[in-house]
Amino acid sequence: MNRFHIRNMVWLAAAVLGFLALYALVQAGIINRFYQITLVTIMINIIYAVGLNLVLGVAGQFSLGHAGFIAIGAYSAAIFTKAMESNTTGLYVGMAVGVGLSIILALFVGIPTLRLKGDYLAIATLGVAEIVRVIINNMRDLTNGPAGISGIPLVSNWINVYVFMVITTIFILNFVYSSAGRATMAIQQDEIAAESMGVNVTLYKVLAFVLGAITASIGGSLQATFLGIVTPGDYTFERSIDVLIIVVFGGIGSFTGSFVAAILLGLLNVFLQDYGQLRMVIYAIALVLIMIFRPGGLLGTRELRLGSLVTKALGKDKEAVS
Repeated sequence: MNRFHIRNMVWLAAAVLGFLALYALVQAGIINRFYQITLVTIMINIIYAVGLNLVLGVAGQFSLGHAGFIAIGAYSAAIFTKAMESNTTGLYVGMAVGVGLSIILALFVGIPTLRLKGDYLAIATLGVAEIVRVIINNMRDLTNGPAGISGIPLVSNWINVYVFMVITTIFILNFVYSSAGRATMAIQQDEIAAESMGVNVTLYKVLAFVLGAITASIGGSLQATFLGIVTPGDYTFERSIDVLIIVVFGGIGSFTGSFVAAILLGLLNVFLQDYGQLRMVIYAIALVLIMIFRPGGLLGTRELRLGSLVTKALGKDKEAVS
């Protein structure tokens, strides 16, 4: 059995153990209905952050267009879930449509704009997200305009959100640790050197951008069918910044950091609920302090590599036997 299969089996085993632990806590009433909302919010933020971390931390592309792809997934799921007789089927059809539209938009935007760098790319992707929001705002017959869509069947729960979080994370990590992922990392480290070695820079940049768009769309679909309402105001510039904060807070390039940051920031929001408007001030101060004392984020670029640990352990066992 090669390292690829061992790594995936370890990730799946960890995911199953995590699910069983959460299931036990829910059944015991420790995670009640209120805390389930927090749990789902954290898991959806992880889906967003993992996708953006691929774009920002692995491909080195500073994108602020995540909110646009989230909006596409959310509205696609909302429309189809309400229109179809089977709510569950509507969710998955809407999710598939949202992913398809996100791929088309990511290709349409990515091919010309990913030649840009730094602030120029950030402004271009931000513009795309705003265009998506304005289009949604003006398609009154389909999206109900500024009022948004309410009464969406509540199809999503913590279980299917957890499953999609695991699927999207494993998919992204497999890409990162593949030859395509190593080529993408090479582009981030030195684009000119990578291109001189025969790496198709445009292809891998666009591929990372498309994968980030897919995860954002999936997360948007789950969020819409969990909250039961979507409005254009939910997908402004601030939404992209919220996801960016998680990535930077955890460590750009560290997927483990994205998990840790999403969990810590989610719990911090819960603990600060009683402070009203002061909550955002305390939240901002906490972020500033972290950036001062840990400018590289909580984990920097470090990862918790369970698969590698198991592979090494198996290798030592084989050596001992021989």
